[in-house]
Amino acid sequence: MSYIADTLENLVHQTAFFNLTWGNYVMIAVACVFLYLAIAKEYEPLLLVPISFGMLLVNIYPDIMLSIEDSSNGVGGLLHYFYLMDEWAILPSLIFMGVGAMTDFGPLIANPKSFLLGASAQFGIFAAYLGAMALGFSDKAAAAISIIGGADGPTSIFLAGKLQQTAIMGPIAVAAYSYMSLVPIIQPPIMKLLTTEKERKIKMEQLRPVSKLEKILFPIIVTIIVSLILPTTAPLVGMLMLGNLFRESGVVRQLTETASNALMYIVVILLGTSVGATTSAEAFLNWDTIKIVVLGLVAFCFGTAAGVLFGKLMCKVTGGKVNPLIGSAGVSAVPMAARVSQKVGAEADPTNFLLMHAMGPNVAGVIGTAVAAGTFMAIFGVM
Repeated sequence: MSYIADTLENLVHQTAFFNLTWGNYVMIAVACVFLYLAIAKEYEPLLLVPISFGMLLVNIYPDIMLSIEDSSNGVGGLLHYFYLMDEWAILPSLIFMGVGAMTDFGPLIANPKSFLLGASAQFGIFAAYLGAMALGFSDKAAAAISIIGGADGPTSIFLAGKLQQTAIMGPIAVAAYSYMSLVPIIQPPIMKLLTTEKERKIKMEQLRPVSKLEKILFPIIVTIIVSLILPTTAPLVGMLMLGNLFRESGVVRQLTETASNALMYIVVILLGTSVGATTSAEAFLNWDTIKIVVLGLVAFCFGTAAGVLFGKLMCKVTGGKVNPLIGSAGVSAVPMAARVSQKVGAEADPTNFLLMHAMGPNVAGVIGTAVAAGTFMAIFGVM
Protein backbone atom coordinates (compact mmCIF):
# COMPACT_ATOMS: atom_id res chain seq x y z
CA MET A 1 0.00 0.00 0.00
CA SER A 2 2.82 2.42 0.81
CA TYR A 3 4.30 1.82 -2.62
CA ILE A 4 0.99 2.66 -4.27
CA ALA A 5 0.57 5.74 -2.07
CA ASP A 6 4.10 6.94 -2.86
CA THR A 7 3.58 6.35 -6.57
CA LEU A 8 0.30 8.28 -6.57
CA GLU A 9 1.90 11.10 -4.58
CA ASN A 10 4.78 11.31 -7.08
CA LEU A 11 2.34 11.37 -9.97
CA VAL A 12 0.33 14.15 -8.35
CA HIS A 13 3.47 16.22 -7.78
CA GLN A 14 4.48 15.71 -11.41
CA THR A 15 1.35 17.52 -12.58
CA ALA A 16 1.68 21.12 -13.67
CA PHE A 17 -0.46 22.36 -10.77
CA PHE A 18 2.50 22.13 -8.39
CA ASN A 19 4.94 23.87 -10.72
CA LEU A 20 3.04 26.80 -12.20
CA THR A 21 3.31 30.36 -10.91
CA TRP A 22 0.60 33.01 -10.92
CA GLY A 23 2.32 34.45 -13.95
CA ASN A 24 1.86 31.19 -15.85
CA TYR A 25 -1.86 31.30 -15.12
CA VAL A 26 -2.04 34.88 -16.37
CA MET A 27 -0.33 33.91 -19.63
CA ILE A 28 -2.60 30.86 -20.00
CA ALA A 29 -5.58 33.21 -19.68
CA VAL A 30 -4.06 35.56 -22.28
CA ALA A 31 -3.52 32.59 -24.63
CA CYS A 32 -7.17 31.60 -24.23
CA VAL A 33 -8.28 35.16 -25.03
CA PHE A 34 -6.14 35.13 -28.19
CA LEU A 35 -7.60 31.76 -29.17
CA TYR A 36 -11.09 33.17 -28.70
CA LEU A 37 -10.27 36.16 -30.92
CA ALA A 38 -8.77 33.88 -33.55
CA ILE A 39 -11.52 31.26 -33.61
CA ALA A 40 -14.71 33.09 -32.61
CA LYS A 41 -13.91 36.50 -34.11
CA GLU A 42 -11.65 35.20 -36.92
CA TYR A 43 -8.94 37.82 -36.31
CA GLU A 44 -6.20 36.45 -38.56
CA PRO A 45 -6.54 32.87 -37.27
CA LEU A 46 -3.61 31.65 -39.40
CA LEU A 47 -1.35 33.76 -37.18
CA LEU A 48 -3.12 33.83 -33.84
CA VAL A 49 -4.00 30.12 -33.49
CA PRO A 50 -0.39 28.79 -33.62
CA ILE A 51 0.95 31.76 -31.61
CA SER A 52 -1.71 31.35 -28.92
CA PHE A 53 -1.21 27.61 -28.70
CA GLY A 54 2.56 28.01 -28.39
CA MET A 55 1.89 30.47 -25.57
CA LEU A 56 -0.40 27.94 -23.91
CA LEU A 57 2.08 25.08 -24.20
CA VAL A 58 5.12 26.90 -22.82
CA ASN A 59 3.26 28.17 -19.77
CA ILE A 60 1.96 24.70 -18.90
CA TYR A 61 5.14 22.82 -19.79
CA PRO A 62 8.14 25.22 -19.84
CA ASP A 63 10.57 22.46 -20.83
CA ILE A 64 9.05 22.41 -24.30
CA MET A 65 11.40 25.37 -24.91
CA LEU A 66 14.34 23.88 -22.98
CA SER A 67 17.63 24.71 -24.68
CA ILE A 68 20.15 22.00 -25.51
CA GLU A 69 22.71 23.54 -23.13
CA ASP A 70 20.31 23.40 -20.19
CA SER A 71 19.09 19.85 -20.76
CA SER A 72 20.52 16.94 -18.79
CA ASN A 73 20.59 14.54 -21.73
CA GLY A 74 21.70 16.89 -24.50
CA VAL A 75 18.26 17.01 -26.10
CA GLY A 76 16.30 20.27 -26.15
CA GLY A 77 12.57 20.83 -26.10
CA LEU A 78 10.53 20.45 -29.29
CA LEU A 79 9.74 24.13 -29.78
CA HIS A 80 13.36 25.10 -29.02
CA TYR A 81 14.37 23.57 -32.34
CA PHE A 82 11.62 25.52 -34.11
CA TYR A 83 12.85 28.67 -32.39
CA LEU A 84 16.43 28.13 -33.58
CA MET A 85 15.16 28.52 -37.14
CA ASP A 86 13.78 31.91 -36.12
CA GLU A 87 17.15 32.97 -34.70
CA TRP A 88 18.94 31.77 -37.82
CA ALA A 89 16.54 33.87 -40.00
CA ILE A 90 15.41 30.76 -41.89
CA LEU A 91 11.69 30.94 -41.18
CA PRO A 92 11.29 34.72 -41.70
CA SER A 93 13.02 34.47 -45.09
CA LEU A 94 10.81 31.56 -46.16
CA ILE A 95 7.73 33.51 -45.11
CA PHE A 96 8.83 36.32 -47.42
CA MET A 97 9.20 33.86 -50.30
CA GLY A 98 5.65 32.65 -49.67
CA VAL A 99 4.33 36.22 -49.53
CA GLY A 100 6.03 36.98 -52.85
CA ALA A 101 4.52 33.89 -54.46
CA MET A 102 1.05 34.84 -53.23
CA THR A 103 1.11 38.56 -54.10
CA ASP A 104 0.45 40.40 -57.34
CA PHE A 105 2.96 43.25 -57.64
CA GLY A 106 1.04 44.64 -60.63
CA PRO A 107 -0.64 47.52 -58.72
CA LEU A 108 2.76 48.76 -57.53
CA ILE A 109 4.23 48.53 -61.04
CA ALA A 110 1.21 50.29 -62.52
CA ASN A 111 1.41 53.10 -59.99
CA PRO A 112 5.04 53.69 -58.91
CA LYS A 113 3.92 56.63 -56.74
CA SER A 114 2.76 53.93 -54.33
CA PHE A 115 6.39 53.64 -53.24
CA LEU A 116 6.07 57.07 -51.64
CA LEU A 117 3.04 55.99 -49.61
CA GLY A 118 4.84 52.83 -48.52
CA ALA A 119 7.88 54.87 -47.52
CA SER A 120 5.82 57.39 -45.54
CA ALA A 121 4.20 54.64 -43.49
CA GLN A 122 7.68 53.61 -42.30
CA PHE A 123 7.72 56.76 -40.16
CA GLY A 124 6.39 54.63 -37.34
CA ILE A 125 9.60 52.59 -37.36
CA PHE A 126 11.82 55.58 -36.73
CA ALA A 127 9.37 57.03 -34.19
CA ALA A 128 9.57 53.74 -32.27
CA TYR A 129 13.37 53.75 -32.50
CA LEU A 130 13.60 57.19 -30.89
CA GLY A 131 10.97 56.26 -28.31
CA ALA A 132 12.80 53.06 -27.36
CA MET A 133 16.06 54.96 -26.96
CA ALA A 134 14.28 57.50 -24.75
CA LEU A 135 12.96 54.66 -22.56
CA GLY A 136 16.46 53.35 -21.90
CA PHE A 137 16.82 50.52 -24.43
CA SER A 138 20.19 50.03 -26.10
CA ASP A 139 20.59 51.19 -29.69
CA LYS A 140 20.40 47.65 -31.07
CA ALA A 141 17.40 46.76 -28.90
CA ALA A 142 15.68 49.98 -29.99
CA ALA A 143 16.29 49.11 -33.64
CA ALA A 144 14.85 45.62 -33.17
CA ILE A 145 11.79 47.02 -31.37
CA SER A 146 11.20 49.72 -33.98
CA ILE A 147 10.31 47.29 -36.78
CA ILE A 148 7.04 46.58 -34.95
CA GLY A 149 5.95 49.97 -36.31
CA GLY A 150 5.87 48.46 -39.78
CA ALA A 151 3.49 45.70 -38.63
CA ASP A 152 5.90 43.13 -40.03
CA GLY A 153 6.36 40.03 -37.87
CA PRO A 154 8.94 38.17 -40.02
CA THR A 155 11.16 41.25 -40.39
CA SER A 156 10.91 41.95 -36.65
CA ILE A 157 12.14 38.43 -35.90
CA PHE A 158 14.81 38.64 -38.61
CA LEU A 159 16.29 41.89 -37.31
CA ALA A 160 16.13 40.87 -33.63
CA GLY A 161 18.07 37.72 -34.48
CA LYS A 162 20.65 39.53 -36.60
CA LEU A 163 21.21 42.15 -33.87
CA GLN A 164 21.50 39.39 -31.23
CA GLN A 165 18.50 40.67 -29.28
CA THR A 166 17.16 37.19 -28.58
CA ALA A 167 16.24 38.13 -25.00
CA ILE A 168 13.49 40.42 -26.29
CA MET A 169 12.69 38.57 -29.52
CA GLY A 170 9.61 36.97 -27.98
CA PRO A 171 7.86 40.18 -26.91
CA ILE A 172 8.86 41.87 -30.18
CA ALA A 173 7.48 39.04 -32.30
CA VAL A 174 4.26 38.66 -30.32
CA ALA A 175 3.64 42.42 -30.40
CA ALA A 176 4.30 42.60 -34.16
CA TYR A 177 2.08 39.63 -34.99
CA SER A 178 -0.64 40.78 -32.59
CA TYR A 179 -0.82 44.20 -34.24
CA MET A 180 -0.81 42.54 -37.67
CA SER A 181 -3.82 40.53 -36.54
CA LEU A 182 -5.55 43.58 -35.07
CA VAL A 183 -5.13 45.79 -38.15
CA PRO A 184 -8.93 45.75 -38.78
CA ILE A 185 -9.48 47.15 -35.27
CA ILE A 186 -6.57 49.59 -34.87
CA GLN A 187 -6.47 51.28 -38.27
CA PRO A 188 -10.09 52.33 -39.08
CA PRO A 189 -10.48 54.88 -36.21
CA ILE A 190 -7.21 56.57 -37.20
CA MET A 191 -8.17 56.59 -40.88
CA LYS A 192 -11.59 58.12 -40.17
CA LEU A 193 -10.16 60.67 -37.74
CA LEU A 194 -7.67 62.01 -40.28
CA THR A 195 -9.91 62.07 -43.36
CA THR A 196 -13.18 63.71 -44.30
CA GLU A 197 -16.14 61.79 -45.68
CA LYS A 198 -15.60 63.54 -49.01
CA GLU A 199 -12.01 62.29 -49.15
CA ARG A 200 -13.08 58.75 -48.25
CA LYS A 201 -15.53 58.77 -51.17
CA ILE A 202 -12.88 59.64 -53.76
CA LYS A 203 -12.89 57.12 -56.59
CA MET A 204 -9.55 56.46 -58.21
CA GLU A 205 -8.96 55.86 -61.89
CA GLN A 206 -8.53 52.29 -62.99
CA LEU A 207 -4.90 51.16 -63.00
CA ARG A 208 -3.24 50.62 -66.34
CA PRO A 209 -2.69 47.03 -67.49
CA VAL A 210 0.74 45.67 -66.60
CA SER A 211 2.47 43.44 -69.14
CA LYS A 212 3.89 40.05 -68.31
CA LEU A 213 7.38 41.28 -69.22
CA GLU A 214 7.11 44.10 -66.66
CA LYS A 215 6.02 41.65 -63.98
CA ILE A 216 8.95 39.34 -64.74
CA LEU A 217 11.54 42.12 -64.85
CA PHE A 218 10.31 43.87 -61.69
CA PRO A 219 11.51 41.29 -59.09
CA ILE A 220 14.84 40.89 -60.90
CA ILE A 221 15.51 44.63 -61.11
CA VAL A 222 14.40 45.30 -57.51
CA THR A 223 16.63 42.51 -56.21
CA ILE A 224 19.66 43.83 -58.09
CA ILE A 225 19.19 47.48 -57.11
CA VAL A 226 18.23 46.95 -53.46
CA SER A 227 20.84 44.26 -52.83
CA LEU A 228 23.59 46.36 -54.40
CA ILE A 229 22.71 49.35 -52.23
CA LEU A 230 21.95 47.34 -49.05
CA PRO A 231 23.35 43.80 -49.34
CA THR A 232 22.05 43.00 -45.84
CA THR A 233 18.48 43.06 -47.20
CA ALA A 234 19.18 40.21 -49.62
CA PRO A 235 17.75 37.40 -47.43
CA LEU A 236 14.37 39.15 -47.12
CA VAL A 237 14.03 41.15 -50.35
CA GLY A 238 15.69 38.36 -52.32
CA MET A 239 13.29 35.71 -51.07
CA LEU A 240 10.29 38.03 -51.54
CA MET A 241 11.28 38.67 -55.15
CA LEU A 242 12.18 35.02 -55.81
CA GLY A 243 8.69 33.97 -54.73
CA ASN A 244 7.17 36.62 -56.99
CA LEU A 245 9.36 35.54 -59.90
CA PHE A 246 8.08 31.97 -59.41
CA ARG A 247 4.56 33.39 -59.75
CA GLU A 248 5.08 35.68 -62.72
CA SER A 249 7.47 33.61 -64.83
CA GLY A 250 4.75 31.06 -65.56
CA VAL A 251 7.25 28.23 -66.03
CA VAL A 252 7.52 26.91 -62.46
CA ARG A 253 3.89 26.40 -61.48
CA GLN A 254 4.82 23.61 -59.05
CA LEU A 255 7.28 25.87 -57.20
CA THR A 256 4.72 28.67 -57.06
CA GLU A 257 2.08 26.36 -55.59
CA THR A 258 4.53 24.90 -53.07
CA ALA A 259 5.89 28.28 -51.94
CA SER A 260 2.45 29.88 -51.61
CA ASN A 261 0.62 26.92 -50.09
CA ALA A 262 2.27 23.86 -48.55
CA LEU A 263 5.64 25.42 -47.63
CA MET A 264 4.07 28.70 -46.54
CA TYR A 265 1.65 27.00 -44.15
CA ILE A 266 4.31 24.67 -42.75
CA VAL A 267 6.50 27.69 -42.01
CA VAL A 268 3.56 29.56 -40.43
CA ILE A 269 2.99 26.61 -38.07
CA LEU A 270 6.66 26.40 -37.08
CA LEU A 271 7.15 30.15 -36.75
CA GLY A 272 3.83 30.80 -35.01
CA THR A 273 4.20 28.12 -32.33
CA SER A 274 7.84 29.00 -31.67
CA VAL A 275 7.01 32.71 -31.38
CA GLY A 276 4.17 31.94 -28.99
CA ALA A 277 6.46 29.68 -26.98
CA THR A 278 8.79 32.61 -26.21
CA THR A 279 6.08 34.10 -23.99
CA SER A 280 6.75 32.23 -20.79
CA ALA A 281 5.66 34.16 -17.71
CA GLU A 282 9.26 34.72 -16.63
CA ALA A 283 10.24 36.22 -19.99
CA PHE A 284 7.05 38.10 -20.75
CA LEU A 285 5.68 39.57 -17.53
CA ASN A 286 8.13 42.39 -16.91
CA TRP A 287 8.39 46.14 -17.50
CA ASP A 288 10.53 45.82 -20.61
CA THR A 289 7.83 43.74 -22.28
CA ILE A 290 5.15 46.27 -21.37
CA LYS A 291 7.33 49.04 -22.83
CA ILE A 292 7.83 47.05 -26.03
CA VAL A 293 4.11 46.35 -26.45
CA VAL A 294 3.19 50.00 -25.84
CA LEU A 295 5.97 51.27 -28.13
CA GLY A 296 4.82 48.90 -30.83
CA LEU A 297 1.24 50.12 -30.63
CA VAL A 298 2.30 53.78 -30.69
CA ALA A 299 4.64 53.12 -33.62
CA PHE A 300 1.97 51.26 -35.57
CA CYS A 301 -0.48 54.11 -35.03
CA PHE A 302 2.17 56.64 -36.10
CA GLY A 303 2.90 54.62 -39.25
CA THR A 304 -0.79 54.41 -40.15
CA ALA A 305 -1.29 58.13 -39.50
CA ALA A 306 1.81 59.09 -41.54
CA GLY A 307 0.58 57.03 -44.48
CA VAL A 308 -2.88 58.62 -44.40
CA LEU A 309 -1.47 62.14 -44.04
CA PHE A 310 0.89 61.62 -46.97
CA GLY A 311 -2.10 60.27 -48.88
CA LYS A 312 -3.91 63.54 -48.13
CA LEU A 313 -0.92 65.45 -49.46
CA MET A 314 -0.94 63.40 -52.66
CA CYS A 315 -4.69 64.00 -52.90
CA LYS A 316 -4.09 67.76 -52.84
CA VAL A 317 -1.17 67.63 -55.28
CA THR A 318 -3.07 65.50 -57.80
CA GLY A 319 -6.25 67.55 -57.58
CA GLY A 320 -8.27 64.94 -55.72
CA LYS A 321 -7.24 61.88 -57.76
CA VAL A 322 -5.79 59.93 -54.80
CA ASN A 323 -7.96 58.58 -51.99
CA PRO A 324 -5.97 59.18 -48.75
CA LEU A 325 -7.25 55.90 -47.30
CA ILE A 326 -4.80 53.88 -49.40
CA GLY A 327 -1.93 55.51 -47.47
CA SER A 328 -2.77 53.42 -44.41
CA ALA A 329 -1.93 50.31 -46.44
CA GLY A 330 1.72 51.41 -46.48
CA VAL A 331 2.39 49.24 -43.44
CA SER A 332 3.63 45.74 -44.18
CA ALA A 333 0.58 43.70 -43.16
CA VAL A 334 -0.17 42.14 -46.55
CA PRO A 335 -2.96 41.97 -47.60
CA MET A 336 -4.85 42.86 -44.38
CA ALA A 337 -4.04 46.58 -44.50
CA ALA A 338 -5.18 46.82 -48.14
CA ARG A 339 -8.43 45.10 -47.22
CA VAL A 340 -9.01 47.61 -44.43
CA SER A 341 -8.53 50.48 -46.89
CA GLN A 342 -11.13 48.86 -49.12
CA LYS A 343 -13.53 48.29 -46.21
CA VAL A 344 -13.36 51.87 -44.88
CA GLY A 345 -13.72 53.28 -48.39
CA ALA A 346 -16.73 51.04 -49.10
CA GLU A 347 -18.39 52.21 -45.88
CA ALA A 348 -18.32 55.77 -47.23
CA ASP A 349 -19.41 54.69 -50.73
CA PRO A 350 -20.39 51.06 -51.42
CA THR A 351 -19.44 51.48 -55.08
CA ASN A 352 -15.87 52.53 -54.24
CA PHE A 353 -13.23 49.91 -55.03
CA LEU A 354 -9.85 50.70 -53.50
CA LEU A 355 -8.36 47.24 -52.95
CA MET A 356 -6.07 47.11 -55.99
CA HIS A 357 -4.98 50.73 -55.46
CA ALA A 358 -4.15 49.94 -51.82
CA MET A 359 -2.12 46.86 -52.77
CA GLY A 360 0.53 49.13 -54.30
CA PRO A 361 1.42 50.88 -51.01
CA ASN A 362 0.99 47.57 -49.20
CA VAL A 363 3.64 45.82 -51.29
CA ALA A 364 5.83 48.93 -51.11
CA GLY A 365 5.52 48.77 -47.32
CA VAL A 366 6.87 45.21 -47.26
CA ILE A 367 9.89 46.28 -49.30
CA GLY A 368 10.28 49.46 -47.23
CA THR A 369 10.31 47.59 -43.92
CA ALA A 370 12.93 45.17 -45.23
CA VAL A 371 15.02 48.14 -46.38
CA ALA A 372 14.64 49.78 -42.95
CA ALA A 373 15.87 46.55 -41.32
CA GLY A 374 18.81 46.42 -43.73
CA THR A 375 19.63 50.04 -42.95
CA PHE A 376 19.82 49.31 -39.23
CA MET A 377 22.03 46.27 -39.91
CA ALA A 378 24.34 48.41 -42.03
CA ILE A 379 24.51 51.09 -39.33
CA PHE A 380 25.56 48.51 -36.72
CA GLY A 381 27.90 46.68 -39.07
CA VAL A 382 25.91 43.45 -39.00
CA MET A 383 26.00 41.18 -42.06
